[in-house]
Amino acid sequence: MTESQVDLLIVGGGINGVGIARDAAGRGLSVLLVEKDDLAAHTSSASTKLIHGGLRYLEQLDFKLVRESLAERERLLRAAPHIVRPLQFVVPLKGSSRPAWMLRAGLYLYDHLARRTMLPGGRAVRLEDVGLRPGMDRALSYWDCRVQDSRLVVLNAMDAAERAATIMTRTELLEAHRDADAWIARLRASEGERYVRARVLVNAAGPWAGQLFDRIAGVEPRRRVRLVKGSHIVLPRLYAGDHAFLLQNPDGRAVFAIPFEERFTLVGTTDVEWTGPPGAPTIAPDETDYLLASIARYFSAPATSGDVVWSYSGVRALCDDGRSDPSKVTRDYALDLDASGAPLLSVIGGKITTHRRLAEEAVDRMAPFFPSAGRSWTEEALLPGGDIGELDPDAYARRLCEKHASLPAELLARYARTYGTRTERLLESVTSIGDLGEHFGGGLYAREVDYLVSNEWARSAEDILFRRTKLGLHVSRQDADRLEAALRPAAFPT
Repeated sequence: MTESQVDLLIVGGGINGVGIARDAAGRGLSVLLVEKDDLAAHTSSASTKLIHGGLRYLEQLDFKLVRESLAERERLLRAAPHIVRPLQFVVPLKGSSRPAWMLRAGLYLYDHLARRTMLPGGRAVRLEDVGLRPGMDRALSYWDCRVQDSRLVVLNAMDAAERAATIMTRTELLEAHRDADAWIARLRASEGERYVRARVLVNAAGPWAGQLFDRIAGVEPRRRVRLVKGSHIVLPRLYAGDHAFLLQNPDGRAVFAIPFEERFTLVGTTDVEWTGPPGAPTIAPDETDYLLASIARYFSAPATSGDVVWSYSGVRALCDDGRSDPSKVTRDYALDLDASGAPLLSVIGGKITTHRRLAEEAVDRMAPFFPSAGRSWTEEALLPGGDIGELDPDAYARRLCEKHASLPAELLARYARTYGTRTERLLESVTSIGDLGEHFGGGLYAREVDYLVSNEWARSAEDILFRRTKLGLHVSRQDADRLEAALRPAAFPT
């Protein structure tokens, strides 16, 4: 059990933890991030898959959060155009719980709160036959972005690692205590236990942030954390077109219906108080009923519970602002710095859209302890695979097709949308489909599996099928078991 020394020990491999690791490593700090499960294993892979300003936060007068989110939306669209893509949202006016004038005013404000250069503005639209109930032809539209949320986490971790950060998954913090000027932490991984000495400890454990204090000697939480569960269902595709719907319910909440994985529609989310274990949320029958009722209110052919092909739930750790309605609790973040000894920074709340800004502010808060650290740098930086230049992902896919004419165009299009320019590394020396190796179903070949294990910390079939990709929706149970068996004897890199 040897002791190593780092500037930052970050606990938590969700979007906030990896964002801080990336920013700090890029400023020249030595960083170790530990995650007890997989990257994005929990909250950060259970979002609505959106990069957005948060239209509903305008109604709560949270203009600062919306402005910051809108600015970050543009930055992320530039940084990772392969996994962050524009998406038009349609808001039917009939059945709306808000008058049309209020919606128009909100969309105008949404378009003008922050500088917008890459997305169209809102406008009134007339809908043709898209499967909605009669009379639903009048609508407003606006633009936000969709994102592959768990891949955004992995790309941040990759960038951090390429800047010399150490990322250790399946590694748990057992305990930590202060000595004269640092933290001494005991960690446990499959290889055994080790000790680490860190000048600053960062608690980015998300819904476990409160529980983590039980393992940190002599420190009590100074902010109240509120756990809220959000659930989603996936249905066979409900309508034609590449747009999403924002469906307003009589209770004032909104539910999204979003094109998902070509053949499906993602519907969500709910907001429910959560008191159970943070790592074991599942959708409750009344949540499924609520989401299906939203669909039935707007669509001519409503779905039933038997149509649900997949569901997922995540628990968000929010700053408790005293509001009784979980859907109205602020999604803004708080950074609590305890410098009564060796510094401890606790991250509470936040949303995936604002993770870069949160990370920048977090490292700025820690900068006085590291006088030689560099300045902030992530505002204009690209994420791995995002350097496709003036091409959009579809144009980049066509270029891949020209270079790899022996491979299926559909497969190359998925690679382009998933890996961007890192596809070139995945396909190095590939001249025919036979070079991709064993096929595990759904377009997943051994070459991609090997790439994910070597470069993206993938260790299990679930890591690959539901976080690095969403191919779990396209493969059989037998194929998933075959993949798990193939991974089991692997000697994974540390």
